[in-house]
Amino acid sequence: MTRRVVITGMGGLCGLGADVASIWAGMRDGRCAIGPIENSELHDLKGLVGCEIRTLPDHDIDRRQLISMDRFSLLAVIAARQAVQQAGLSINADNTYRYGATVGVGVCGWMPIENNYRNILLHGSKRADILTAPKVMPCAAAGHVSMNLGLRGPMFGVTSACASGNHAIAAAVDQIRLGRADVMLSGGSEAPLVWGILKSWEALRVLAPDMCRPFSADRRGLVLGEGAAMAVLESYEHAAARGATILAEIVGVGLSADAYDLVAPAVEGPEAAMRACLRDAGLNPADVDYLNAHGTGTQANDQMETTAIKRVFGPHATDLSISSTKSVHGHCLGAASALEMIACVMAIREGVVPPTANYREHDPACDLDVTPNVARERKISVAMSNAFGMSGTNAVLAFRRF
Repeated sequence: MTRRVVITGMGGLCGLGADVASIWAGMRDGRCAIGPIENSELHDLKGLVGCEIRTLPDHDIDRRQLISMDRFSLLAVIAARQAVQQAGLSINADNTYRYGATVGVGVCGWMPIENNYRNILLHGSKRADILTAPKVMPCAAAGHVSMNLGLRGPMFGVTSACASGNHAIAAAVDQIRLGRADVMLSGGSEAPLVWGILKSWEALRVLAPDMCRPFSADRRGLVLGEGAAMAVLESYEHAAARGATILAEIVGVGLSADAYDLVAPAVEGPEAAMRACLRDAGLNPADVDYLNAHGTGTQANDQMETTAIKRVFGPHATDLSISSTKSVHGHCLGAASALEMIACVMAIREGVVPPTANYREHDPACDLDVTPNVARERKISVAMSNAFGMSGTNAVLAFRRF
């Protein structure tokens, strides 16, 4: 029999705040954290907007570990420690090999790369910083979470563009279902507000000049953000044995590939992932109350996602509550769907659908209930989270009230 997987703790930080309570309050209230980028050196990209973490919370991470971290690893560790604290998890010699970590990241630790390029190519330096390679590895965040918390079970990074967070959580679910671990720290982290990354996204012509407006007819693109979110995932038996408070259950995982185009979205891949998630969870479309959409705010993505939702949910699509919280925390790439996990779990627990903020104009091509601007009370037993990435990678999760 497949082991049930439950969530017993969550942690996170992004432009909305430095803990889950602040993040959820911002999502619920539709408080947009998007604004001019102030903390990063933008060189010739003055005027870009983003969603920054203005001030990091206090932490007592050892200096020896701290100097070997890029920002995306630091954010992951802070979020993971918060999750462990909420879960009341004790990690010791008796269980360390049954506890693991998976962290999704869409790019990597780009700041050390950029600093080295500038020092070598512009300032004549003869060598790179000795810690550059270990800092920038996409698996570095998972490694630092493992080292900081003493997790010696399955540990790896997951990189699948904007679906990385959901893929990392899906991989952690698999480790627990297969009996390879009893507990997994899982989520996503990203720190992409770096000149080289912003310059490359600017070249794609998908960055909004002012604001992210998912599903609104006047949407003009996405806004990049930084952040991290991590959750303590446990087998139900393990959580019950230690008397843990269960926040929600992960009941379904659906994965697919478009096999279509490197950047252009296709309907069939997301449709297949949503259908696979429902099958894995043993759910009918009408069982889903809330769907946290991928909802990037680009013309192509939002229209494609609307079509895919209609195909999967049929008549129930018009009764389904949908929203994109990227409208308030920006698109945090590998961390995006991990942050949206917080939206799904808290929506279930509080019976509130967080709104799609900044919505101004109805789009006939996006004609579902996207919860414009104002949160709505609704009993939510099941929530789904969509994550679709460049290269046509799709990952969908289903959460259920426990």
